[in-house]
Amino acid sequence: MTQPPVPPAPDLDPAPALPPPPEDPAAPPARVAVPLVEPRDGVPEPVATAEELTAAIGRLAAGTGPVAVDAERASGYRYGQRAYLVQLRRAGSGTVLIDPVPLPDLSALGAAIADAEWVLHAASQDLPCLAELGMRPRTLFDTELAGRLLGYEKVGLGAMVENQLGLALEKGHSAADWSTRPLPRSWLAYAALDVEVLVELRDLLERQLVDSGKLEWAREEFAAVAAAPPPVPRAEPWRRTSGIHRVRGRRALATVRSLWEARDALARQRDIAPGRVLPDSAIVAAATANPGTADDLAALPVFSGRQQLRQLRRWFGAVTDARALPEQELPLSAVPSDAPPPPNRWADRDPDAAARLAAARRALAGLSAAHAVPVENLLSPDLVRRLAWQPPADPSADTVAAVLAAGGARRWQVALTAAPIAEALTASAATDPPDPGTD
Repeated sequence: MTQPPVPPAPDLDPAPALPPPPEDPAAPPARVAVPLVEPRDGVPEPVATAEELTAAIGRLAAGTGPVAVDAERASGYRYGQRAYLVQLRRAGSGTVLIDPVPLPDLSALGAAIADAEWVLHAASQDLPCLAELGMRPRTLFDTELAGRLLGYEKVGLGAMVENQLGLALEKGHSAADWSTRPLPRSWLAYAALDVEVLVELRDLLERQLVDSGKLEWAREEFAAVAAAPPPVPRAEPWRRTSGIHRVRGRRALATVRSLWEARDALARQRDIAPGRVLPDSAIVAAATANPGTADDLAALPVFSGRQQLRQLRRWFGAVTDARALPEQELPLSAVPSDAPPPPNRWADRDPDAAARLAAARRALAGLSAAHAVPVENLLSPDLVRRLAWQPPADPSADTVAAVLAAGGARRWQVALTAAPIAEALTASAATDPPDPGTD
């Protein structure tokens, strides 16, 4: 249906334009980050021979001050978390890039710089793969952890460098396949720039830690990271399959386990990330569908790809193996654990514990706001849950302090949180509603 024409709007005087707000002469000018696109000394070629490594070790040992260290992995592409490039920079030495594929033993390098402070960003992510190469720091400075203790919201390397130094790092290659050989020049430039200003960032953050009275806190945290043992392998890693919560029944869980183990064996053999061999969604789909034949398995959308069809016999064999297991060999529905249940179940299972946890969290939130430190850095959430679920018989500050120390809390954390946590546990008990069955 044709609409009637809309009459023209009457002429109106336009509203006067508002003048721009006056500039605040006291406000600092907005800082525009300067792109950091090329290393100041050029892009070094990766060290790839024993002779080149010996020369690089000599250069780094002759340098002075802290050593900036970084590593690039091929997560999502290769099996495991090994390093495919190691970057180092030190005053007087310049930047050194090392290819650990032909040089898997860097223990001599680690020994040569062992007495220096290592500067890393998010050190706990890189230390395991560096340890595989024989590199272990005695002392370190973690710029990401320093940023957390200083209360910065964005603590990624790019954000920290931009906010603190006014420089913009290109982070486009962070998720690249670093097992690629030869590495493109742009990737090498990116890797070199990751350690280009790391020591400069460290020095600035250290001054801020001193000014805020948090330097000793940071040193305790850095020492704990450096001394942390290698992560203990999970007893049943297959239970980490994404979406496993949708799987019901022990037989279906056995299918998840069987497919996970078949996938892991093939991924290890081919040195491919397991998720690229068979996605978790396919494992969960097969476990929930319980296909009776290989054709039934192939009919599932997640198995319709060419790669999955080529391995269909392997995958259906894993399903068949799980179906044939005797009852006593099926996995348990849940892993026995002495850990507290998920907090969202506490209100029904133990209202008193739920009240204690809420009070402890309120106390930590107050400390977090007062000291500008994230709650999770004040105290391990797991430790807080354990205390609230099963508090000491005498929840005094001294007793709580002993429990926190035994649970791995650092001295600064114990000194800051023991009394508030003890008070929260006691206060929650005093304000609990009376039991309906008592007078």
